Amino acid sequence: MAKAALIPPVTKAGAKYIPNQGSTGFPVEIPGLVLASASPRRLDLLRQIGLIPGVVDPADVDETPKKGELPLPHAQRLAEEKARAVAARHPGRFILAADTVVACGRRILPKAEDERTARKCIELLSGRRHRVHGGLVLLAPDGKLHARAVTTVVTFKRLDHGEIEAYIASGEWHGKAGGYAIQGLAAALVRQLNGSYTNVVGLPLYETATLLKGVGLHGN
Repeated sequence: MAKAALIPPVTKAGAKYIPNQGSTGFPVEIPGLVLASASPRRLDLLRQIGLIPGVVDPADVDETPKKGELPLPHAQRLAEEKARAVAARHPGRFILAADTVVACGRRILPKAEDERTARKCIELLSGRRHRVHGGLVLLAPDGKLHARAVTTVVTFKRLDHGEIEAYIASGEWHGKAGGYAIQGLAAALVRQLNGSYTNVVGLPLYETATLLKGVGLHGN
């Protein structure tokens, strides 16, 4: 018999309902949890610690930074906005949302959607230390907000022109904050990392597990 797909067809409002994996196996479904994210990386990271949200329902929010907004507050605000945008569609459930921001000093780097943007990001990060800020929110059914902020310091090696062009040619940067994916080819560009690795990928797992445990969400 064929195994159920991880994510079945999309239902109304764009929500995806995840099949139960059974009470004796891992990962374990948490029916009362909604992941407010379109990122397959965040779902994969939850699976890594043996958890699957009952529903995946991406939030549609404007991610444009406000005037004078600093990187960490920006990540925190977007995580909360994502959670609140989805909550009305899922009464009685906990909403888990996150946002990842790559920053050089006070400068927020964009998500790279074209080669020009990706190249500018990688050239800026080359040979420099930068910070990856993660905003994490768990919104309870009663409206109580549980929030965490995580910052990881990442240092890139100094890249020559050929290395930069080879990474751009890979296309891995597409849609990634700061123009790179540390879980992929860009791992070879990172000279040093201080803090949560999974925060850079997209979801700080220690903080996520702690939040979920704190409200009694352990799966079946």
